[in-house]
Amino acid sequence: MNEMALITGASNGIGLELAKIFAREKKDLILVSRNVEKLKEIARDLESKYGIRVLVIAKDLGKTDTAKEIYNTVKQAGVQVDYLVNNAGFGDFGMFSKSDWNRQQEMIAVNIVALTRLCRLFIPDMMTRNQGRIMNVASTAAFQPGPLMSVYYATKAYVLLFSEAIGNELKGSGITVTALCPGPTDTGFLEASRLQESKLFHWFRNADPAEVAEYGYKSMMKGKSVAIHGTLNRLLAFMERFAPRKLVTAIVRKMSEKR
Repeated sequence: MNEMALITGASNGIGLELAKIFAREKKDLILVSRNVEKLKEIARDLESKYGIRVLVIAKDLGKTDTAKEIYNTVKQAGVQVDYLVNNAGFGDFGMFSKSDWNRQQEMIAVNIVALTRLCRLFIPDMMTRNQGRIMNVASTAAFQPGPLMSVYYATKAYVLLFSEAIGNELKGSGITVTALCPGPTDTGFLEASRLQESKLFHWFRNADPAEVAEYGYKSMMKGKSVAIHGTLNRLLAFMERFAPRKLVTAIVRKMSEKR
């Protein structure tokens, strides 16, 4: 019987590429996204190509109790999750004081609440088996404040610190927790976050989501705690530890402003 991976935000971008990698490695899949038709199409393709099982769960992680509903669906299907990949997330661009509160609240629900609850639900099951791997997709945004994307940067800082903390708590349990921190990546994030006018995604080369997914998968399998994709991203994350916070914040603001 194959091991099974649950991946949120699996209909595109890094999540989709991770699904392909797990399928290639003969892992069965549970794919979670709001787009049921896209998920079914992906499931048919991966099942046909790799001979694996794929369970599709169409859920909106921004809704209350969705994480619990996903967990219950997995239990009812009689399967166990060996790999939990919390990939779903989105951002927003603009002044916080002028932002749409409903969108900010949904961002917190998806990027923080759903991720945290899915970890809380599935970790005890992994502990009973003394094995399991978790990947929480953070971002290089986790390492500094982000004017004009304040809530997004803050949510990713949470994901990074939360992942490091529970990874420490689970040391010796057979369970590892990896925080994947990609930089700007060529996914639908740019459009979904309304960042087309920002300098940020135009000053840096956007990474290939397949490369990011491959790096993340290998890092998770090695049990790496923090995985920063890209040499430049790793260098910047290291340097930001020593630079004055006000300077870092000012630089990020300048980089994020409209072109």
